[in-house]
Amino acid sequence: MSSTSLGQTTAAKTPFVGLAPFLRMSIAGIDLQPLAQQMLAQAALAEDDANLWMNLSIATLCLGQRDMGLRLQAQALQMSRRYHLAAAQQPPALRLLMLMAPGDVAANTPLECLLEDSDIDLDLLYLLPDGSVDGPLPEHDVLIVGLSELEEHRRMLNALEQSLAHWPRPVINAPQHIPSAGRDRASELLQDAPGLLIPPTLQASRAQLARIASGAARLPETFAGCDFALIVRPLGSHAGRDLEKIETPQAMANYLAHVSADEFFIARFIDYSDADGQFRKFRIALIDGQPFACHMAVSSHWMVHYVNAGMYEDASKRAEEARFMTQFDDFVRRHGSALRAIHQRTQLDYLCIDCAQSQGQLLVFEIDHAMVVHAMDSEQLFPHKQTHMLKVKTAFRELLLRRHGQRQP
Repeated sequence: MSSTSLGQTTAAKTPFVGLAPFLRMSIAGIDLQPLAQQMLAQAALAEDDANLWMNLSIATLCLGQRDMGLRLQAQALQMSRRYHLAAAQQPPALRLLMLMAPGDVAANTPLECLLEDSDIDLDLLYLLPDGSVDGPLPEHDVLIVGLSELEEHRRMLNALEQSLAHWPRPVINAPQHIPSAGRDRASELLQDAPGLLIPPTLQASRAQLARIASGAARLPETFAGCDFALIVRPLGSHAGRDLEKIETPQAMANYLAHVSADEFFIARFIDYSDADGQFRKFRIALIDGQPFACHMAVSSHWMVHYVNAGMYEDASKRAEEARFMTQFDDFVRRHGSALRAIHQRTQLDYLCIDCAQSQGQLLVFEIDHAMVVHAMDSEQLFPHKQTHMLKVKTAFRELLLRRHGQRQP
C-alpha cells in the first residue's frame, strides 16, 4: 500500500489501515510527517470519518507526538469504537475480535503487525472506561484481550474477567492473567523458577528515593536486597522511557531532578555483558507455550534497543543475529525449563520476552503481550528474518484455528 493511498479519502469511507503500514514506513526511514499533514487537512473536511481520524492518530503516535495522537484518537472514538481490518487473503479463515483500551501504541497488543497479509479478519473494539462495550459486539470466532497490564487498565480487566468467564467463544489471553505481565508481578511469579534469573522489582515512592539521594536513608535498609547499581524507571513507562542505571546517591538526586514521576520501579542491576564487552538482548515470543525467536540485538550499551544498537549499520551483528535465529533450538534446549516456567506461571497464551543470558541462566528483563513483533525489516539487510518471522505468524494463526476448532460443535 502506498503512502498516498494511506491518506486518500474517496466518496466512500476511508479504509482503516491500522499500525502496520505506518510502522513499515517508519522502519524504512520514510518521514511520516508529510502524510500526517495530508491526513490532517483531509480530516478537517471529513469530521465524521472515524477511520481517517484513527489512521491520523496512529500516524501521529508513530511520530512520537503522544498528546496530539491521543487527542486525535479520542476524536475518532467519539464517532466509532470499532475498527475493521479485512483479511488480506479472502475468504477469511477466521474472524478475530480484539478488545482494546484507548491509549498509545504500547497500550494494546499490536496484532496488525502479526496478522499482516494473513487470512484472518480482525476487528478492533475499544472498551468504555468501565470495561463495557458501546453497542453489540461484532460477530467473531475467537476473542483476544489486547489490553496491556497498565495500572489504568485494571478496572477494565476486572470487568472483563466477569463478562468473559463463560464466553461462548474461545478467549485468548484471559483478562485475569494479564496482570502477570506487570513488572513487579512478573518478578514475584518468576522468582526461583529453574534456570531463570529475574531481580525482584520493587515499587518506590519519590519521597523514598529522595531520602536515599540526600543521604537521609540508605538503600539496603529501605529496600531489602537492593544496593547500587540500581535500575530505576517510572511506573507505567515502556521502551526505555526515563530508564536509567543509578550507581550513587548523587546520581539518584540528578535523576529525580529531571524525572517528575511520583512512583517508580527499582531493581538491582545485573551486568550481563559477555567476554567481548558487548550486551546481547533477545526477544522471544511464547505462543501457546512454544518459543520462537523474533530478534537479537548486540550493543556496547547495557540498555539495548534494536533500532539504535547498530544492527542496521553492522553486517557482523546481523550475521550474529542470523546464527542465533538459525540455531534457536540450541537456545531453547539451554533455557527450556525457564521458558516453560514463564508459560506455566503466567498462563498467557501469547506473550513476548525480552531477555539475555547471564551465568548460564535466562535473565528476564520484561514479559509483555504488547511488544511489537514484525517482519518489516529490509530483506536485503536481513535476509534471515522472513523465514523465522513466518514461523511466528504461522504459529499464532494456528493457535487461533486450533482454539476455534476445539469449540466447534
